Amino acid sequence: MYSQIELRRAAIVGVVAAASGFAVVASAASPAWAQAGGRGAAVALAPSAAMAPRAPACVVAPSEAHFDFPLPRTARRLANGQPIKIVALGSSSTYGAGASTSAASYPSRLAEELARQFPGQEFVVLNRGVSGEEVKDMLARLDSAVLAEKPDLVLWQVGTNSVLRDHALEPHVGLLHEGIARLKATGADVVLIDPQYAPRVIAKPTCDSMVSLIAATAKAEHVGLFHRFELMKHWYETQHLPFETFVSPDGLHMNDWSYGCLAKALGMAIADALKRPTATAGR
Repeated sequence: MYSQIELRRAAIVGVVAAASGFAVVASAASPAWAQAGGRGAAVALAPSAAMAPRAPACVVAPSEAHFDFPLPRTARRLANGQPIKIVALGSSSTYGAGASTSAASYPSRLAEELARQFPGQEFVVLNRGVSGEEVKDMLARLDSAVLAEKPDLVLWQVGTNSVLRDHALEPHVGLLHEGIARLKATGADVVLIDPQYAPRVIAKPTCDSMVSLIAATAKAEHVGLFHRFELMKHWYETQHLPFETFVSPDGLHMNDWSYGCLAKALGMAIADALKRPTATAGR
C-alpha cells in the first residue's frame, strides 16, 4: 500500500536533538537543516571530506537487515496511523562523530530512510548520543534523556568505549539487562546495536567477546539486535572496501557514507519488522 503513495507527500518529520545542542530536522519534502546551540559539541564533526570520493553504492542484503524479534508497539502505532517516536541512545557514533554535519549522523539519515519506507507516516527520531559514554553513563541519564520522551522504539548503541578502554566485560551483562528492563517497563520496543568494525576496535582483545555478549543479551531479553559489526566486516572482507571508504581518518568513527549505509540497513530492518503480520508482532 505504501508504494502507491508518492514520496513527496510524506508527512514525516525526523527531529534529531543531540545532547551536544545540535538540532536537525529532516523531511521528505525538504533538505535537512542544522542549528547549533546549548553547551557545545562533545566532539568535532569531520570536514566535508569525510565523504569518500566516488563512494560505492550501498547494497544491503535482506539477511543484513533483519531483527529476530518483532517491534509490537511500533507496529501497532503504524497500523493505527499514529505518530512514532524513536530515540537513538548511544555514544559518539550515535552523536555523529566523523560525519561532515549533524544531518549526516545515522539518526538523521534514518529519519530520511523511514520517509522512503513509509510515505505518509509521521516519525520523530531523537538523537541522544553523547561522546565517550559507556553503558553505566547511559543508564545514569536514561530517565531524563530517553524515558522522559516516552519513545515507541529505542535504538541502543553500546559497547565500543568499554572495549577501547579495556574495561572488564562481566559488569556489562547486568547493566544491559537492567537498562532493557527499564525500557521494557514503559512498553517501548528495544533494538541493541553492537560496536563498529574499525581498526581501533578490532585491535582490542575483547572486541569479539563484547559483540557476543551483546548478542546473547538481546537473545535472552527477546529484543532486536542490529549487527553493525558484521555489516561493516562484510564491507571489508567480502566487498573488499578499504577502511578509508567507511571509517574516518581516526581509525574509529564512521563517515558520511557508512552512516548513510548503516541508516539504510537499519531502516530496512525496521520496515521488515513492521511489515510482518500483526499476529506475530504481539507480546
